[in-house]
Amino acid sequence: MDNVDLDVLRRLVQWRQEGRKVVLGTVTRTWGSAPRPIGAMVAVRDDGAIAGSVSGGCIEDDLSDKVRAGAWSGLAPSVVRYGVSAEEANRFGLPCGGTLELVLEPVGTQSGVDDLLAELSAGRRVLRRLDLSTGKATLEAASDRADTLVLTDTELVSTHGPSWRLLIIGAGQLSQYLAQMALALDYEVIVCDPREEYGQGWEVQGARLVTTMPDDTVLEMRPDRHTAIVALTHDPKLDDLALLEALKSDAFYVGAIGSRANQKKRRERLVEFDLTPEDVARLHGPVGLRIGARTPPEIAVAILAHMTAERYGYRTLEFENTASA
Repeated sequence: MDNVDLDVLRRLVQWRQEGRKVVLGTVTRTWGSAPRPIGAMVAVRDDGAIAGSVSGGCIEDDLSDKVRAGAWSGLAPSVVRYGVSAEEANRFGLPCGGTLELVLEPVGTQSGVDDLLAELSAGRRVLRRLDLSTGKATLEAASDRADTLVLTDTELVSTHGPSWRLLIIGAGQLSQYLAQMALALDYEVIVCDPREEYGQGWEVQGARLVTTMPDDTVLEMRPDRHTAIVALTHDPKLDDLALLEALKSDAFYVGAIGSRANQKKRRERLVEFDLTPEDVARLHGPVGLRIGARTPPEIAVAILAHMTAERYGYRTLEFENTASA
């Protein structure tokens, strides 16, 4: 679930507290091109108001009209498809003849949406099981970080909560901007800094600060392919400790701040330990995309843009930032 869908749940719960009826739609399958990914959510209030999106707007308009007319007013969810024919795909603005399948559920106390929002607001990952015959939903802890969405004849099983993690070494100013932006992209953010003078000034709500040594922190996290690690202290005693373990892990992104001259020296140091040349070659340093970034928020944008590109398999130019020297 991305941050946009969490906002949908917040709006949905607010509407319910105001006494309004709401229908929740979840994208369960797509064929061809689709504007929103599987798992995306849309909430439709009884007067047709919309929160979230599943298309460019045409499907939302159709859902709004039908909810105002009283559709899905019972308890049982329904499975609907849009764009089955080329004519319908064109009508609903689905590109390349795409088809979109949704589960639409009337939200009630049986839906457990309040509990779901509470779990997600606490940063926890949750597996939700929706019974398609009764509309009753149950929640359980998600066993791994993989996003799961399975629709059968009897139930919809979906995973919610941050599936991506970011470990930031250092609690300085740049780290604060990076943490805030990563939270907006629905990363679980952990910040590691054993230096007391930096930890005392950490104020980013939702980003957990730990004061253990960086290498111990990396080992404890057990980085997987959903984990990014970025070292930002400028102190080799801290940054390199984290990198020694991070580069041996399955983390999809490992980066470190510093000029190209400093990065060359860092790579020479890392090879002297038990890292192979292939391990060291995984290091993104200078960290981030080459966009001319100079200020801390601009550098944070460059780092997150690079992380996003790596997540989706795009290969881009890294950048040398004079501010990171």
